[in-house]
Amino acid sequence: MKDTPNNSRQSATRAFIAILLSVVLGFFLADAGVSLLDDTLILGLGVHALGVIREATSALLVLMSILVYLLSGVTPMIPKRFVLPLVLFTPVVQLAVIPLLIFDYDRLQHIAWVISLCQVLLGLGVLFWVQGTLRFRWPVFRPEQLGNKTFGWRHLSGFVLVNVLVLLPGVLLYLAVCTSLAVDHFSGGFLALRWDGLAVRAKTFVRDDNKTIRLVPMMHIGEAGFYRQISKSLPTNSVILLEGVTDNKNLIKHKLRYQRTARSLGLAEQQEKFVPTQGRLRDADVDVEQFSERSIDFIDQVGLVHSQGWSLESLQKLIQYSDDPRILDQLVDDLLTKRNAHLLKQIEAELPGSDVIVVPWGAAHMPGIAEGIQKRGFHLSASQEYQTVHFRAVWNHLFAAKKK
Repeated sequence: MKDTPNNSRQSATRAFIAILLSVVLGFFLADAGVSLLDDTLILGLGVHALGVIREATSALLVLMSILVYLLSGVTPMIPKRFVLPLVLFTPVVQLAVIPLLIFDYDRLQHIAWVISLCQVLLGLGVLFWVQGTLRFRWPVFRPEQLGNKTFGWRHLSGFVLVNVLVLLPGVLLYLAVCTSLAVDHFSGGFLALRWDGLAVRAKTFVRDDNKTIRLVPMMHIGEAGFYRQISKSLPTNSVILLEGVTDNKNLIKHKLRYQRTARSLGLAEQQEKFVPTQGRLRDADVDVEQFSERSIDFIDQVGLVHSQGWSLESLQKLIQYSDDPRILDQLVDDLLTKRNAHLLKQIEAELPGSDVIVVPWGAAHMPGIAEGIQKRGFHLSASQEYQTVHFRAVWNHLFAAKKK
């Protein structure tokens, strides 16, 4: 009995899908082997020899995995028990590794090696599961291992609903939690990302002689009420060590201004709204002259882009900076390390004549400052949270501006 045209088309489709799935498994194993070898060479010898090959195999695997995943939602013919572990391995691992990157970043290369080993074992496991042997025979998937039905509306509807109503919200929720953890961890607990907005935690440190230092994380832009609240909370008997890099020799031609960004979001600029009316004010920051020439030039270029917008020349210059592996370390040293060290000296100078010192500096400075004063005998006594931005208010402002 001859095959009907429909049966012939179905057989051809099954053969094509079997080959496609075999190619995906082959690329999965190839990428796993290259990744494991590359990570082993990096860990054992410090040699980065397979980076280009690894990137190529990974890119091809990702593209093919996306294709097969979408096809698995269209046709019930694809055996999901074999295929989903392969196509979901990379995104699942990338999501799962985020907390490890937050709390154990120094062991990133060891984590990568373990992931590569797991990929190899998974690929070999699927190969054995499909063929009953670890010998690689082509095609790996046989047409008879595939389903009989080419298409089904119920199957497609279920696939769409699971992705839209379960997977997507679950991933977004997971990323939101990870982002909140990262903000808290990398800010030393001075910042808190909430569902309704961004908050800062002002921390009070006390020494055995009752000397008190209050660290107040600040943001360049925030709600006007936040700055008023902080201004009113400053003790009348305190010395307030103010942040603000001076530029007495006018080395930076294009100053960074946050007013336009603040207005576009319906927020206020710290420079305008944070006006302490109590306590004794002291300038405690450095002058730009103490920065390296590279940092000064970079800051000036960023200020130019911020004030005048992007241009081909400015883009090319910033790309040149991105190719310099030393620029980030230099910026961190100038913008954080040097300024924190100078501030700690100012604190030491003020302590003999002041019982309460308040430091309303940028949130990025707080972990280093807190570490410095704790080494000088201060310990955490109290913490108070202030809301700097309400997301709903920003969203409402943006929506109203768009309607206009």
